[in-house]
Amino acid sequence: MTNTATRLKRRRHTPMPAFDRLPADLRAWLHQAALPWSAASALKLWRRALREHGGDTQAARARLTRAEARLIARDAALVWGPGHPAARQ
Repeated sequence: MTNTATRLKRRRHTPMPAFDRLPADLRAWLHQAALPWSAASALKLWRRALREHGGDTQAARARLTRAEARLIARDAALVWGPGHPAARQ
């Protein structure tokens, strides 16, 4: 039975095949990520980070970690209030 009252879009594909095609280092980073990254957005940032750091995968992983921390900080004040430790000051 489906929830016909929802306005959410239905997925037209399963996300796992796209995840399985990601580079192993990126999949390892996504495994520990705090946010639910899509394969497409993670791969886009991963490729940009590799270009910026001359193919250094460790530096690229650090770049993704910093990007995720910025996203969490941006939303923390809205979700948990401005006094939350992760909120931007």
